[in-house]
Amino acid sequence: MNNDLDFFTLILNASGVVQLVMLLLVAASVASWAIIIDRARTLKRVRGECDRFESRFWSGGELNELFRRVDADQDEGVAAVFHAGFREFKRSREQAQMDRGVIIENARRAMRVAIARGADGLRKNLSLLATVGSTSPYIGLFGTVWGIMNAFHALGDVKQATLNLVAPGIAEALIATAMGLFAAIPAVIAYNRYSHDVEALENRFEDFSEEFTNVLSRQLHAAAAR
Repeated sequence: MNNDLDFFTLILNASGVVQLVMLLLVAASVASWAIIIDRARTLKRVRGECDRFESRFWSGGELNELFRRVDADQDEGVAAVFHAGFREFKRSREQAQMDRGVIIENARRAMRVAIARGADGLRKNLSLLATVGSTSPYIGLFGTVWGIMNAFHALGDVKQATLNLVAPGIAEALIATAMGLFAAIPAVIAYNRYSHDVEALENRFEDFSEEFTNVLSRQLHAAAAR
């Protein structure tokens, strides 16, 4: 066996099973980093859109005008919650015999659905990050165990085992564990961070829903008092 402990040489000299494990870990790492970058951009965009929309909403403008400016297919976050709630509010008000409490409950229900859909969109692929984070160390450990088994098996063909014979085999086997940790650690950190961010945004959607429900309720009472 080649005694050169160069990283790439060790990978090339590894057994087919260990190389397959390394390839799988590289693919998992690339996929997790793609998700990490995508989720970072998405969460940043949604937070920015929430800030801009809430600034317009609380500026005191006309709700009908704001509703016309919201694009239901493009806008995200609290804008989507507002659009769903106000659309249902308008539909329910058109039914003259409908009770005011029912109108408000219909709007609240529509906003809950919008919140659930928005949260599901924000959580997209986070489960894959959790899977990579939890399984990669074990996959790497499997490659290490297999490589060490092969290294010790090869020693059966020699009369005297020396460190020069054992070290390369052990080193190439341990690379699999290192690659497993390299794939897992960023995935676990990103999953925990993004799960917290998604939960914070979902709470923000729910807070807006409650505040908007109060605004709609006041509108109904004001209209009934005329």
